[in-house]
Amino acid sequence: MTLTIQGCGQKEETKEVVEEVIIESEEPEYFQLRPDVENAYGYTHAVKIGNDIKISGAVSMDDEGNPTAIGDIEQQMKNCYADLEKILNHFGCTFDDVVKEDIFTTNMALMLEKSSYRAEIYKNGFPTGSWLEVKGLALPEFMVEIELEAHKSQ
Repeated sequence: MTLTIQGCGQKEETKEVVEEVIIESEEPEYFQLRPDVENAYGYTHAVKIGNDIKISGAVSMDDEGNPTAIGDIEQQMKNCYADLEKILNHFGCTFDDVVKEDIFTTNMALMLEKSSYRAEIYKNGFPTGSWLEVKGLALPEFMVEIELEAHKSQ
């Protein structure tokens, strides 16, 4: 970086400024909510690097990976948020720390009809995000999948 200094009635003076920036690498912390299911499908439910947490999409399933609340999108949403809360709690977070929420659904009209439940989750304001209607999810019984990004301030 070059810094040029000049005052009234003075000659221009140029000084070279060298700045050292130290970047420390941070080790990611992985968390699996259902290790057997996640290993079988080849993903990790959440990864934390620094103060940022990326959480894979949650679907309505039991501990063996079987779909639950089949045909009931509202209960599927509640099951998703229950799993997401467990993951957030693992990292010492709450839904107040969520900065982005993406929702994928196979039936947007029905999802919109039942989306008021989210106000019980996000009591202090909604995060950013996108809602997308998709042709299908991992299994045909899944009607909704919710993924999050959270930021935990120190």
